[in-house]
Amino acid sequence: MSTLTLEILGTGCKKCQQLEANAKEAVKNLNLTAEINHITDTIEIATRGIMSTPALAINGRVVSTGKVLTPEQIQPLLQK
Repeated sequence: MSTLTLEILGTGCKKCQQLEANAKEAVKNLNLTAEINHITDTIEIATRGIMSTPALAINGRVVSTGKVLTPEQIQPLLQK
């Protein structure tokens, strides 16, 4: 399986930081290799059509917006 790319889209607020931490934990729990990027540029976020942050994108596909997913909620998304 190729390396996953996860993107946390948000301005860097506490919720965005929590989502990033939860994504890292989900990757670790599944023993996966992933590149995790935090995108804080509001123009980039808006260009992707995201109106509510934090958002999570996996391999370029937005899978969640406006909420902080738990590691347990993120794990199934990583296995698709």
